Amino acid sequence: MFKMTKAKKAEVLLRFVAVFTATVIFQIAVNSKAFAGEQTASHNQFRVEVSGAGRPIILIPGLMSDSRIWDSLASSLSTHYELHKISVAGFAATPAVTEPSITELKTQLLSYIHQRRLHKPIIIGHSLGGFMGLWLASSSPNAIGPVISVDGLPFIGPIFTRSNDTTVQSLAAQAQQIKIMYSNMSQQQLIEQSRYSLSVQASTDAAKAKVMAMIETSDPTTSGYAIHSLMSHDLRQDIANIASPVLLLGASGGFDSDSQKTMVETLYKQQLSHLPHAQLTMNTQARHFIMFDDPLWLNQQVIQFLGAQL
Repeated sequence: MFKMTKAKKAEVLLRFVAVFTATVIFQIAVNSKAFAGEQTASHNQFRVEVSGAGRPIILIPGLMSDSRIWDSLASSLSTHYELHKISVAGFAATPAVTEPSITELKTQLLSYIHQRRLHKPIIIGHSLGGFMGLWLASSSPNAIGPVISVDGLPFIGPIFTRSNDTTVQSLAAQAQQIKIMYSNMSQQQLIEQSRYSLSVQASTDAAKAKVMAMIETSDPTTSGYAIHSLMSHDLRQDIANIASPVLLLGASGGFDSDSQKTMVETLYKQQLSHLPHAQLTMNTQARHFIMFDDPLWLNQQVIQFLGAQL
């Protein structure tokens, strides 16, 4: 499958990177009273802002983005929930650490939940953050409440190959190449590389500008390690351990034809085959950053799902 010329290998690698950043990359307009008690704390792999009161919700952003992506949703949730908005080290303006690790991020998030005595917090994650929510819930099912994944899958590989037969082993060489390539990137090279995929991340110029503003201050090395980690972890069978309700909100607005949108929805359904009680809802108009393209739809889906669980 991977026997090809050197030039062809380079072309395929660049395509992998473009597709990945398009699929996995990823306004607090609220009154001051609601967030009067906001707190900010720093941990090794992440920073967190805490605000509001009620059942806890942990909001996790995706690749090269930070807690700002949740501004609209936070406005809708702040009066009824205690919000813990995560910003991952090395993404957007959050300072990088010398040893970035998505695995360590998961460990530290579980420790944070334990230390803060958060009883079965709701996890809402975008892209990488959605993957993280599924990972937390499958590895510690008794500690995690409902999970909402916004265009984040148990395994990213099939998005590249369009086949759920794809395995971690079949993508190992590409994952390693991507990690090395990003580690050698300058900030400007990261910016230039990311511009190629903006059209499938968001629809409008304003939304694209928000995405790009976060990418411009992200750390290339951290991003490469994160991509490698996502390509190296397959949760498709592990999600069978999840005991809480799960909602996957998918986006297929970046695809032109109905047949392509149907193909994407089928891929998403197949990824949830070991978790039959999970719900899948597709937005066929929005692109990867659903919260920028269709915030009212996203907020409605989240509030409706959470209301059904309480």
